[in-house]
Amino acid sequence: MVDYKTLPATTRVWIYQSNKNLADDIAAAISLQIDNFVGQWTAHNNALRAWGQLMHNRFIVLMVDESQAGASGCSIDKSVAFVKAVEQATGAEFFDRFNFAYKLGSELKSASRDIFEALYKKGEINDSTIVFNNLVQTKAEFEEKWQIPLSESWHKNFV
Repeated sequence: MVDYKTLPATTRVWIYQSNKNLADDIAAAISLQIDNFVGQWTAHNNALRAWGQLMHNRFIVLMVDESQAGASGCSIDKSVAFVKAVEQATGAEFFDRFNFAYKLGSELKSASRDIFEALYKKGEINDSTIVFNNLVQTKAEFEEKWQIPLSESWHKNFV
């Protein structure tokens, strides 16, 4: 795995969000699996210049610097299979794009789209609530737009 700091701003990003916080022991095991996967991740038998990490015991973040070798359909399929294996092993769901993660004070929470909308209507969350925009596509976007106020996010369309 490459050093995160050496990845260019154009590095491609994939984020898979768990529907629940993962216990520390499970998170530690997943972190090791991510290290192993990223270290062996290839596209057409070419090693990918890749990085990965489990963040906040909830998000699997994978990155590939495509300046040396691009992530092909097969290599992306490998990453999806990897995350599905994690999903099966943990019982967590990583592919529900309508499970919204947000910060409530220092606590990270998530809610289905309907519950998220109800929380907004009750005033428990508002336009200033920090949400996680898992649709970022590059390292630059990840650093600047992954955690943003609800008012600046696509999530706003659902409240």
